[in-house]
Formats: sequence, C-alpha cells, structure tokens
Amino acid sequence: MIRTATKKDLPYILKIYNDAILHTTAIYDYKAHTIEDRIRWYENKIQDGYPIIVAEENNTVIGFATFGSFRPWPAFKYSIEHSIYVHENFGNRGTGTLLLKEIIQISNESGFATMVAGIDGSNEKSIRMHEKLGFKYSGTISKAGFKFGKWLNLVFYQLELNGPKNPIES
Repeated sequence: MIRTATKKDLPYILKIYNDAILHTTAIYDYKAHTIEDRIRWYENKIQDGYPIIVAEENNTVIGFATFGSFRPWPAFKYSIEHSIYVHENFGNRGTGTLLLKEIIQISNESGFATMVAGIDGSNEKSIRMHEKLGFKYSGTISKAGFKFGKWLNLVFYQLELNGPKNPIES
C-alpha cells in the first residue's frame, strides 16, 4: 500500500535512511541522522508543500519517497529532484518502482516540468529502474563524492513531466 507519510512513520523512515547512509553509496553522507533531524526534514517538506509517501506492508513502512526543489533559485521552480529509499529486506520486489510511479504522478498533477534523479554511478538497479520509467541520462559528475575509501561518480537522469499550462516568471 502506498500512502501519505505521517509523523508516526518517521522512526521507520529514519531507520531506512540511516541504513542507506551507513551501508551504501546511495547517500553521500557519513553519519547517521537523529529523529530530531527527520522531524525537521518532515516539517520542512510539509511547510514547503512537498509530498512524502511511504510503502507499507503489514503495518510496517518498507520504503519512502519524496521530492523537493532541484535548486533554490526562482527560475528552477518547475524542476524537482526526488529521493526513493527501500528497506534493505524488501529490495527487488518492485517497491521502488511503485514509489517512483506514484511520485511521478504527484509531480505531474502538481504542474512540475522536469524531475531530476541524482544517482550514484555504481547503483545499476536504480539506473535501470529510472530508465524503464522513461528517465533519460543527462550527465555525470566524476569524483562528486568520497565515501568508503573511494571516489564516487554522480549520474543525473531526468524525466520530462507535463509541466504547467501557463508557466510564469514570478
């Protein structure tokens, strides 16, 4: 089941996110976050009008997705960057694809024009998932990060969304 996240989901979201920080190169961060960090993150997303959705199975959150501004300048207001994370025990079951499809639908309904995915270059599963859903490769930043004793390349993929009917510059 895919649904809107609530504050009660934050301990699950935190566990999934921290596992990605500590054990993968999906997040270019070194230290686990606290529940206070996740509460601030949640409140900022809600305040800014961005969605947070979760995948739930047997009353347990097994994945989450969100999006936010791609860059802070006004001319980027129709471009967003998304994040999707699935609990390590629930990978390879299509959960990430379900979350991504839902976040794309929300983005289209919200009038955004471009969705960006920043993916670690070694994350072939994520790259394939994005390509299957129509994302196009748009570039690589070599040596974008350093983690686990090695340089990391950040690849960008983008999806053209419906966009607003009448874009404006204000």
